[in-house]
Amino acid sequence: MEKSPLSYFWLRRDLRLEDNAGLHALLAHGDRVRLLFIFDTDILDKLQDADDARVEFIHARLQELDSRLRALGGALRVERGRPLEVFGRLVAEERPRAVFANHDYEPYARERDGKVGQWLQSQGIDFKTFKDQVIFEKDEVVKGDGKPYTVFTPYARQWRARFEARMAEAYPSAERLDGRLATEDIAPMPSLAELGFRPSGLRFHEPRTSEQHLRRYAETRDWPAQDGSSRLSLHLRFGTRSVRQAAREALGVSETFVNELIWREFYMAILWHFPHVAERAFKPAYDRIPWANDERLFEAWCQGRTGYPLVDAGMRELNATGHMHNRVRMVVASFLTKHLLIDWRWGEAYFARKLLDFDLAANNGGWQWAAGSGCDAAPYFRVFNPSLQAKKFDPQGVYIRRWVPEFDSLTYPRPIVEHEWARKRALETYKRALGGE
Repeated sequence: MEKSPLSYFWLRRDLRLEDNAGLHALLAHGDRVRLLFIFDTDILDKLQDADDARVEFIHARLQELDSRLRALGGALRVERGRPLEVFGRLVAEERPRAVFANHDYEPYARERDGKVGQWLQSQGIDFKTFKDQVIFEKDEVVKGDGKPYTVFTPYARQWRARFEARMAEAYPSAERLDGRLATEDIAPMPSLAELGFRPSGLRFHEPRTSEQHLRRYAETRDWPAQDGSSRLSLHLRFGTRSVRQAAREALGVSETFVNELIWREFYMAILWHFPHVAERAFKPAYDRIPWANDERLFEAWCQGRTGYPLVDAGMRELNATGHMHNRVRMVVASFLTKHLLIDWRWGEAYFARKLLDFDLAANNGGWQWAAGSGCDAAPYFRVFNPSLQAKKFDPQGVYIRRWVPEFDSLTYPRPIVEHEWARKRALETYKRALGGE
């Protein structure tokens, strides 16, 4: 009997079988389905560390998916290379009828998908993508005149006004896989070593989104010693948890947590409408700031040896775990840009290298917020005092002692800059560059 046509589902930022919009759409057709993941060398070759934990996380998740698919009679196809070249090989080998995927909103991904889609269409192969990693995307939450929001509060108000419970309903994608998978033998997926990477030794936390945890989220999230964060950002970043599930868990339980989901989509919308923010300030005037960019001070910040205990604790937590508490992220970012007068892009790049949950939209938005150059940003004259922040949010020094046990000893370094002097310098520098804004 002649086999039904074969179509691919291309996994990217959606590493799950459950509640997957694009996979569900493909399963609505009668095609045999093969799931595909491409280790994109345009991305891998830019990574600086052979023990980059994000590659390890992705690889482990792909192994889990492959095991589940093999139990159903299929397998996950894992390739390494530039996507356009990979599809050239796959089309020559298997001639799929269509390639389905979920939307990706980052500038590189948009360019990649444009090229892949155009080439596939030239070969007579459909390329279709779907909304999956957000509740609202692109132009779905805009002003009455169709222009994008550039301030969070009105965006959030409109997001909530437009939201309907059905938008958080799960797609029954995993339940429909049985009997639909392509069963031809394929090569086993490459090992981590074959990809050129090694284990990081870091721990990957499961999300903490139980009703009990979320009900306490608003009162615990700002206290780094308690670490009331959900640890969900890693899983939303790589799609091991669906945003719809996160919304279902939080709605009616924690409005503060729902607000964090809205912030995530706000920054994605900013990146979509203003892709220049990936390289330049959202507010062009802030590109005139003459950053000091002292490499010695930057290295002290990276190593957590600034002489400011809360800043140092945050940086050491990041270097050791790939995670940093959200409150502390704001403090260390403010310190780098205001106290040290170092370009926010240096800090953004360091976070991009170290954070397990690195997401371009959120990372860029947070750094530009700290520098004052972004949308909905803190005024440039707001400068966090790291010592007062420590007294307010870690009054017993529990978090600080965890990461900087020597902070009250003679071996701990003296502050690399004096707070009042640094604050005054930052304000004067910004004011001159911005022409008195």
